[in-house]
Amino acid sequence: MKLISRINVGLKNNFHVAQSMKVLVTGGAGFIGSHLVDLLVERGDEVTIFDNMSSGRAEFFAHHGENIQFVEGDLLDLAAVKAAMPGTDLVFHLAANPDIRLGTRVTDTDLKQGTIATYNVLESMRCADVKNIAFASSSVVYGEASEMPTPETYGPLFPISLYGASKLGSEALITSWVGTFGLKAWLFRFANIVGARGTHGVIFDFIHKLKADPTRLEVLGNGRQEKSYMEVIDCARAMVHLTESTNDQVNCFNLGTHDTCSVRRIAEIVVEETGFENVSIEYTGGDRGWAGDVPKTMLDPSALFDQGFTPNYDSEGAIRHTASTLIQEIGLP
Repeated sequence: MKLISRINVGLKNNFHVAQSMKVLVTGGAGFIGSHLVDLLVERGDEVTIFDNMSSGRAEFFAHHGENIQFVEGDLLDLAAVKAAMPGTDLVFHLAANPDIRLGTRVTDTDLKQGTIATYNVLESMRCADVKNIAFASSSVVYGEASEMPTPETYGPLFPISLYGASKLGSEALITSWVGTFGLKAWLFRFANIVGARGTHGVIFDFIHKLKADPTRLEVLGNGRQEKSYMEVIDCARAMVHLTESTNDQVNCFNLGTHDTCSVRRIAEIVVEETGFENVSIEYTGGDRGWAGDVPKTMLDPSALFDQGFTPNYDSEGAIRHTASTLIQEIGLP
């Protein structure tokens, strides 16, 4: 791979063109970002990853060799972001704090790594006259929605976690840049994304707990928490598909499936996939796993499907595939 600190490539005049594009992926060394990078390289784009490697891993993108450019930098360093931006046709902004629970202990985490980082991306785009941004938002912007499945038109939006607040604040910043500086934006409200290369989340945690003690699995909450899940390559495919097939000034889509899966069922699937027998599944109690956790979410992905997209996995299929894959990646005794 090419390790660089500055890119100078001529800006193309039209985003929707047949030839390859110059694409900047913030968080491109991470779980979702690296799968997106795989698809963009396969499409023939000139891809630059911007990542501080706090949770990203070099092995997630090393297989691309000289076909990508890599900038190790922090989005809180405005000068570094500005240096990486010129010549870019499209920014996929995925970098963020990956651990929602961390925000309950270090309360400015999501403000800095979410909202302020998004401002720095947008300001760098303004200075370099870059006009297209696709943003990884989240279903947590809906808070405890009274309408399920929850469509993109649901409101008002009252997130209950600091992570959700940072995502909603970033959406607002992006749409204000659209209205003020003429950007075009794609806002992707993710379900829970799971799959290969996962470095956090409920399935990852369950496997590590079973690796430490194959006889017992602790589950936070009562296990009845129920959410929409989407497999990570399906998520990356959906993002690419929507940036190719939609062209409004603001394009807002839920990325998920038409179903849900409970934490109780996830625990059962993970135990099944490990092959461990006589595992005691024990619940800590309460209707949520931690402060700010939304006990039940179910997205309405109809708008995504109306654009001709079909996922390879439903929620339970994505969870079983992920459990099987991560067990191999993590390794069990």
